[in-house]
Amino acid sequence: MSKAFFYCFLCIYLTAFPVTYVGADELNASTVRPKVVLALGGGGTRGAAHIGVLRVLKEQGIQVDAIVGTSMGALVGGLYCAGMNLDAIEQIFYHGKLAHAFDTVPIPVRLVLIPVLCIPRLFGYHPYDGLYRGNKFANYLTSLAPPDKRHIEDFQPVFWAIATNLVDGEPFAIKKGCIGRAIQASSAIPQLRKPVEIDGALLVDGGIVENLPIEHALKMNCDYIIAVDVDEKLDPVPLNTFRAIGSVATRVLNIGLSRIDSYQSKLSTTATIIHPDVCGISLLSLDKNDAKRAVIAGEKAARQAIPTIKQQLAELSQQKNDQKIEQ
Repeated sequence: MSKAFFYCFLCIYLTAFPVTYVGADELNASTVRPKVVLALGGGGTRGAAHIGVLRVLKEQGIQVDAIVGTSMGALVGGLYCAGMNLDAIEQIFYHGKLAHAFDTVPIPVRLVLIPVLCIPRLFGYHPYDGLYRGNKFANYLTSLAPPDKRHIEDFQPVFWAIATNLVDGEPFAIKKGCIGRAIQASSAIPQLRKPVEIDGALLVDGGIVENLPIEHALKMNCDYIIAVDVDEKLDPVPLNTFRAIGSVATRVLNIGLSRIDSYQSKLSTTATIIHPDVCGISLLSLDKNDAKRAVIAGEKAARQAIPTIKQQLAELSQQKNDQKIEQ
């Protein structure tokens, strides 16, 4: 074959079948990224640790597609999905407005007023059981969200709040409606707060049945779960610990939450559990130093988990892309 003929053939071929160069950006765009759901557990003031975890995930470029939260996990996760800045969420733990909105009247005062509050019942008015209605708390939380992001169905990432339905005793996922009311229901501590009625369900704190909401994270159509457990580790303690007033009730509560969380953590083999060290922080602590310690503990625990998370996400991504090529 002469050189002239070869070059002529090559020009005709390239004209008919032009070579397309695929850049790195186009290759990255064609890859399939695993969808990630974040399950944020309940834990009162300890839940400030969720802020630290979210901050580290964001710094490390780990995209979260959905968040499901219980109680304080619903508060932090809900406000984050509504578009509130993490620094701003952190600040509400420090300036006291959150605690004041949650506990509008000191509990001792409320207890003294119980006989007065019961008078309307003598005239046929029978409100739901509980010391506080919680409407001020709901309104405060709603006011924190941007005006165009106050209904859960408008959120991105997708958000669910988990509560307990008193009617059937099952966990109830709030997937739509006002963000403040959803958090009010998810964190309505029985007896302390009145239950919240939503869509025919009567809702109280989700921690009773699903404190670490992995069960519902599995229902969010995602590939990978990162769960954040902010309960105290249930280590043995000395007998004399229980001579202090309130110590037995606190221990019983921690035992119950620990068993619920243990059950939830076994529901998924693809979940990474982040467990910040929040030991010694009371559920209803009003000390801003406790909240700061929780945030730092969340950051530390998340950084320790990052190598595992990235490795597992890379493996899932490879599997999904291999499946895409085979198809």
